[in-house]
Parts: sequence; C-alpha cells; structure tokens
Amino acid sequence: MSKLTVRRFSRPDEVRPFGDGTGRAEILDFGGATVGRGIFHPGWRWSRHVGPITGTASCEVAHSGYCASGRMHVRMDDGLEAEIGPGDYALIPPGHDAWVVGDEPCVFLDFAG
Repeated sequence: MSKLTVRRFSRPDEVRPFGDGTGRAEILDFGGATVGRGIFHPGWRWSRHVGPITGTASCEVAHSGYCASGRMHVRMDDGLEAEIGPGDYALIPPGHDAWVVGDEPCVFLDFAG
C-alpha cells in the first residue's frame, strides 16, 4: 500500500529555467511519477525560448495538464490552434509551438510532459 505523500512546489526537486528569464518549470518527483508546474511570463514563446535549447523546430513532448492562471496559445504543426485559459484542461500531442497571450503569466500544471 502507498503512503500519503505531500510535496510543495515551493521546494521542487528540480527547476528548469526557460532561456532569458521568461519562465521556468518546477518539477516534483514522486518516484516514478512527475508533476511539473510551468510558469511562463508575458513574451514567452516555445520556439524562441526553448526550441534553441532542444534543437527541434517544435515541442516534441506530449502534455496533459491544467491551466491555473493566464492564457497560452498553442499551434500544432498541422495548423490546428487553440487557446488555453484558467480552468481549462488540455491534452497537447507532440509537434507544437506555444506562447503566452496577454500581460499575465501563464501557470500550467503538467502531469505528462
């Protein structure tokens, strides 16, 4: 039987900054399962701030997550687009670009990426 485990994003296991200070991913590791909290500041765009780090033209990671605040626009490589906002849960397959919409940071909890 598993035991009750409580983790806090105020003390993540890992922090991955995005490029020039435009955001970060905070990672909690639950021994086989991870949860990430992405904090994306206005002006952040995957192709500009993460793509050069990964060396790929688009994000090749699948995401399954909840938007806690702010707004994010996602464009798939096939042209399909959607905007994610507070309270939305999104499944985002590999092969996409994304960027913050507006002047509020976007906070996205990712259970698969």
